[in-house]
Amino acid sequence: MPPAPPRPAAARWRAMAPRDLPAIMQIAAQVHPAYPEGEAVFTERLALCPPGCLVLDGGDKLHGYVLSHPWRSAAPPALDAALGALPLRPDCWYLHDIALLPGARGRGAAGAALALIAGLAARSGLDRVALVATGSAAPYWVRAGFMVLDEPAAAEILATYDPDARLMTRPV
Repeated sequence: MPPAPPRPAAARWRAMAPRDLPAIMQIAAQVHPAYPEGEAVFTERLALCPPGCLVLDGGDKLHGYVLSHPWRSAAPPALDAALGALPLRPDCWYLHDIALLPGARGRGAAGAALALIAGLAARSGLDRVALVATGSAAPYWVRAGFMVLDEPAAAEILATYDPDARLMTRPV
């Protein structure tokens, strides 16, 4: 059995910066190979909502990232699609993506990121966080307090991810 990947010693979430994009793209390719998104998606999210874009910085390298922003839950963004602008009247804080390298998992980083996102939502006057759970991830998100949101209008968008994609939401 190969040795376990090294775990980041003191990784912490910090604001994403444009200089982080090459490392973020490598993490995305490793963690989400079935859900590729171009660098333009990351660049646009960072430009539209800097507070919602975070990286898990271990000092020596990045171990994960978060893309999130205010949005409308009935119409989640399609995979690898530009937003153009944030909505004038969002009804949720949308967690577009969270990715953690294997060595960063199981250490509370995802929970810490969710707490930061919930704080952003609350400070923005939004009472829930929404996301698209892909593949077999829905049970993880249920354990994190999310529930499936039945939104028939979102079916076409969910299909851009995969047949099992589910729109989910949780109160802040």
